[in-house]
Amino acid sequence: MMDIMVVGVGGQGTLLTSRIIGKTALNAGYDVKLSEVHGMAQRGGSVVTYVRFGDKVYEPTVEEGKADVLIAFEKLEAKRYAHYLKKDGIIIVNESEIAPMSVVIGQAQYPENIVEELRKTHTVYSIDGDGIAKSLGNSKVVNSVVLGLGAKHIGFSEQEWLEVLKQTVPPKTVEVNELAFKNGYERG
Repeated sequence: MMDIMVVGVGGQGTLLTSRIIGKTALNAGYDVKLSEVHGMAQRGGSVVTYVRFGDKVYEPTVEEGKADVLIAFEKLEAKRYAHYLKKDGIIIVNESEIAPMSVVIGQAQYPENIVEELRKTHTVYSIDGDGIAKSLGNSKVVNSVVLGLGAKHIGFSEQEWLEVLKQTVPPKTVEVNELAFKNGYERG
């Protein structure tokens, strides 16, 4: 059984990424369950999706302390959901910072050294997904960069991932999403 959480804020591609993971596992012959829990799925609201796959999956959600992999598109979201990881689970985190409303209106400060703090208790792989996406000419492919890094730790071949990616992203963005995925995958 593989339990994966994908977390971020609205607009970062959390749901699309979960669908790609689920479809890749389904194509490989696994029973797959996906579930999403989110506040405001608009840009800025926290979004959490669960992807579970194995021989037989009965529940769609991941319990605290049971996730194998946490993929976070934003550092604060990684910190917020790190307690869902099992003892030997891993965090894949994009180095992005998106200030929540409490920080924007001055009620709170964005925490410093999040990745360094997470590394004290977890295995963390971080990536500058935003920088890589911008270097490819499309800032919207951050999720493909981060998924590429995560894919190395989830399993399946690069080709299996790319086949599903091609079928799932908008047709005119297939090429740049493939480049983004490969860029992340090579860093795994």
